[in-house]
Amino acid sequence: MIEQLNPDGTLQHLVTLEGLQRPLIEQLLERAQTFVRPLDAPSSRSTALAGVTVANLFGEASTRTRGSFELAARRMGAEVINLELHLSSRSKGETILDTVYTLQSMQIDVLIMRETEPGVPGFVAGHVSSHVSVLSAGEAHLSHPTQGLLDALTIRQHKGNFGPLTVAIVGDVAHSRVARSAWRALTLLGTGEVRLMAPPAFMPEPEEFPGCKRFNSLDDAIAGADVIMMLRIQKERMAETSVPAAADYFAEYGLTPQRLKLARPDAIVMHPGPMNRGIEIDSAVADGPQSVILQQVSNGVAVRMAVLEAVTERVRRLRQGA
Repeated sequence: MIEQLNPDGTLQHLVTLEGLQRPLIEQLLERAQTFVRPLDAPSSRSTALAGVTVANLFGEASTRTRGSFELAARRMGAEVINLELHLSSRSKGETILDTVYTLQSMQIDVLIMRETEPGVPGFVAGHVSSHVSVLSAGEAHLSHPTQGLLDALTIRQHKGNFGPLTVAIVGDVAHSRVARSAWRALTLLGTGEVRLMAPPAFMPEPEEFPGCKRFNSLDDAIAGADVIMMLRIQKERMAETSVPAAADYFAEYGLTPQRLKLARPDAIVMHPGPMNRGIEIDSAVADGPQSVILQQVSNGVAVRMAVLEAVTERVRRLRQGA
C-alpha cells in the first residue's frame, strides 16, 4: 500500500481511505464543514493555495468530481490546468510517468487523477517528487476517497454520531468504487450497522466488505434504516454480467416512495450521481424531502477544498519559511 502521509504526519496523497486513521478523517470532515455555505450565500473563498498549481488528469467522463475539484482549487487561489487524457500525448503512446514528469517540470504541485485502470494513482504517487501530491478522483471500481468523505460529511450533518446508525448501501455494489470508499469511511467512523443490498449478479465477493450484513431483498435491507445510499448501475464496468431490463430492475430494486416508508421516518436518501431515474430511484424520491443528493454535490466542493488544503500544508509551510 502506498504511504500517504509525510514524515511529520501530515497528508501528502489521498489515493484511498484504506490505512488512514479516524482522527485524520474527522479532522478533514471538520475542516470541510467550515467551507460549507448556504446555496444563496457567496461561496467560501481563501488564498490558502496561492502559488499552488493543480492539474486535473481525467481519463474518464466526470461532471461532479471534476467540476468540484476545479472549483475547490480556484476558490482557494490555486492555478488550475485541465488535461483530457485522450487528447494528451498519452494517446500517442507516452507513458503515464512521462506525462507526470512533464507536468512536474512545469512546477505542478497537485495531480488529481481519474483512472479506469486499477493501481495507477498509487503507482504515480510512488514515483512523484516529494513536493507533489496525488489525489484520486476515482480509480476503476476500487476507490473514490473524496466521495467517501463527502458522503460521510453529509450523513454527519444530518445524523451527528455515527454509532447508532444503520446505513443501507443499495444497488450495483460489486462494480462501485463509491460503495467501497463509503464503506471504509463509515467503518472508520464507527457506524453501528452497514447493510449491503444487491441483485445476485451485483453482490461483491464474500471476502469484500467485511462486517457488513448482506441482503437480497430491498424491503428487508432498508427496513428501519437511517440512511439509504442508492448506487448507479455501473454498465461501463461490466464485462459478462447481464443487466436486467430497466422495468424489471425498478420493479424489484428501485427505491419508490412506498418502499421508503419502510425506513425510519427521518431517513435520508443519497445517490452519488449520475442517476438512472426510473431504474434505481423514483424521481419522487430523488427530488423529495428526504433526498440529500444535491447537498452531497455541494459538500463535494467543501471536502475537496479541505483535502487540497491538507495535502499542500507541508509544502506551503516550507515555501513560506524559505
